[in-house]
Amino acid sequence: MRVLVTALLTALASLPALAAPPPLDMETIMANPDWIGAPVEDAYWSVDGNRVYYALKQDGSPVRDLWRVPAGGGTPQRLDAAAAATADGGKPVFDRAHRHAAFVRHGDIFLRDLASGSTVQVTRTAAKERDPRFSLDGRLLTFHADNDWFVYPVAGGPVSRAADLQEKDDPKAKKKDELADDQQALFKTLRTLRADEDAMTADADALAAADPGRAPKPFWLGAKVSIADTSLSPDGRWLIVVTQAKDADTGKVADLTHYVTDSGYAETEATRSYVGRNDPAPQSLRLLDLTTHASYPLDTKTLPGITDDPLADIRAKTVAMLRKEGKTDQADALAAPKTRPVIVNGEYSPGIVWSDDSHEVAVQLRAIDNKDRWIASVDLDRHALVNQHRLTDKAWINWDGNDFGWLRDGRTLWYLSEESGYAQLYTRPLGGKPTALTAGHFEVDHPVLSPDGSRFFVRTNKVAPYSYDVYSVPVSGGELTRITQFEGLDDFALSPDGDHLAVLHSSPYVPSQLATVDIGTHAVHELTDTRKPAYSAREWIAPAIVEVPSQHGAGTIWAKFYSAGKATAPASRPAVIFIHGAGYLQNVHLSYPAYFREQMFHNLLVQRGYVVLDMDYRASKGYGRNWRTAIYRQMGHPELEDLLDGKAWLVANQGVDPKRVGVYGGSYGGFMTLMALLRAPGEFAAGAALRPVTDWTSYNHEYTSNILNDPQLDPDAYKTSSPIRYAEALSDPLLIEHGLIDDNVLASDSIRLYQRFIELHKKNFWMSLYPMERHGFVHPDSWYDEYRRIDELFRDTLEKPASH
Repeated sequence: MRVLVTALLTALASLPALAAPPPLDMETIMANPDWIGAPVEDAYWSVDGNRVYYALKQDGSPVRDLWRVPAGGGTPQRLDAAAAATADGGKPVFDRAHRHAAFVRHGDIFLRDLASGSTVQVTRTAAKERDPRFSLDGRLLTFHADNDWFVYPVAGGPVSRAADLQEKDDPKAKKKDELADDQQALFKTLRTLRADEDAMTADADALAAADPGRAPKPFWLGAKVSIADTSLSPDGRWLIVVTQAKDADTGKVADLTHYVTDSGYAETEATRSYVGRNDPAPQSLRLLDLTTHASYPLDTKTLPGITDDPLADIRAKTVAMLRKEGKTDQADALAAPKTRPVIVNGEYSPGIVWSDDSHEVAVQLRAIDNKDRWIASVDLDRHALVNQHRLTDKAWINWDGNDFGWLRDGRTLWYLSEESGYAQLYTRPLGGKPTALTAGHFEVDHPVLSPDGSRFFVRTNKVAPYSYDVYSVPVSGGELTRITQFEGLDDFALSPDGDHLAVLHSSPYVPSQLATVDIGTHAVHELTDTRKPAYSAREWIAPAIVEVPSQHGAGTIWAKFYSAGKATAPASRPAVIFIHGAGYLQNVHLSYPAYFREQMFHNLLVQRGYVVLDMDYRASKGYGRNWRTAIYRQMGHPELEDLLDGKAWLVANQGVDPKRVGVYGGSYGGFMTLMALLRAPGEFAAGAALRPVTDWTSYNHEYTSNILNDPQLDPDAYKTSSPIRYAEALSDPLLIEHGLIDDNVLASDSIRLYQRFIELHKKNFWMSLYPMERHGFVHPDSWYDEYRRIDELFRDTLEKPASH
């Protein structure tokens, strides 16, 4: 045996050694990310629960292929066009008795008999039908295409349109006309003709009412409104219609210019209006009884607090200032509305939700001033809204964490709310008191009710702010039980029987991969590894999760720290602080980051002797309401305090030279780079601001008005928060980079600040513009050029020890 082992070792020693991957370089980091391996996307269960489908991007193409893998493990199979045409569609729904399932495949609705396995194609149209749902008794299947709803009898029969909605005035509506009335009084023949016409109409209405096969009569909503949303009850009887003024003025829209085009000519593109250049159009609700063909307005004036003015103090100050300046018209325009306008809060989650039995419906409404959210049920007998929950925030209602729905009993609401200071899950019987199903200093999201209605599954960072997993909790209340142990749980889907999870999970250098988890035993089956060999063979620097103490009373600032080891001497190393974008985004976590290129760049910097700090400054997601809203009316101020605390931590604990600390980031990170250099000159040796907001008055309404209110109402907040107002203070090297066809943060933001620097005779500032890039760069050449310039900036300003 010893001879065999010796011979084997000798043979292995004679083999050529496997070459270690070459050192990182910018070309590799900024290449098309296909060399890494695509993340798994959009996982869903097959109808029978035996397989899991998912999407995977093709190499060298934006096309996503459909893949399928056995839920218990096996070889994943890419489906060709023929196989994809017969695959189960995404996220199937089931009737209460579990006799039938419905799903969407390629924009059409399909119905499957679970006993026989036979499948019926319900629709075959160019429209994109979606959201199939069964009535409680399982006899009807409803679905919609845009705002048109349809009903299909499960036993067989034609698809019928649930309602005919017309954005027009009723052509037969009788308008007051004294001259016409006079003619009727004068001429018998005219009276006879009108009577005959009325008789024919009445007969047609009677025949239609007695014949369910007839097309529905039109609902004439009026020529001055447009339909914003609709929602049909599962039994097909009731329809809620959301409308807004058709002629609502959204304000002047800014244009951008494409300079590199197929035509060879410069071409313009309309983008969006600026914040405060007209608020979103107020919305109204109507309840339609499709059985009696009756229409009822749902008045929002009954909502508690709807007549309050949460901005009264700010309004009074601004109005007084305008009147003092003689701007009476502008002051009058700021008068508070008697009833605050609202919209249905359905942009990121459904805004209208029906109970399974169609006896109850709830609507989530949000004040346009962003200070209140209501969940109101609808009394279908009185045709009136009944408030069930009001969430008020002096800063702004979060756009995230507004999921809500009904328990299986159809009389108890569930919802997410930040009222405790953190997003938690609650239940509330109609007219009753709420019960908190979860509580603590952590966040809960993605609630999913089990098929039997006994418990919720949620994603939460209960263990630590940076660690996410799936937990379950009974609907009646009780212990929050951990189901998964990934720590980097990105998304999950519950199996049709409620016994398994399909999860997408990742880690700092592993893109999202697919696994299934047995909920009872917690056993895990890993199903994919899409990484390419050249990528997975590399050794990457594991980011350390560190706690940076705030010297400004904010507690702990969580951060990721990249380093090759301990410093050999004080003030011996350069450092870069990376600033993530969006503001409300979490980048300190154990999942694969959206900033994966930046993370590789940080490895490259460490390879050259730097350390890198990546902070979840105040405003970031995952830390509760107070952390999120700390920037209200003062964007760039608390966050800068956190960045300065990060620098102080690096100097005190990591041997960093305080004269050799640079900052960079994109979007909100670019904005914060500007605020760091302009509001704390001399603190940072250099900064690179990518696609930055420089003046918040030119950003969009939805995001900006939440945090700074309207610029006409709260001009001080915009002056306080806009880098262009601090341009005089520039003294440190600054690189600005921006895509010219960015339709999110317009390139004009960077160009206007650049012009301001020119007029101020500033030095050491540069700008690089990218003619074919939008907000998120997509072309490797642009990525390479962008980061080559950042790297050169840091080489020139940070790698040479500064004199102290």
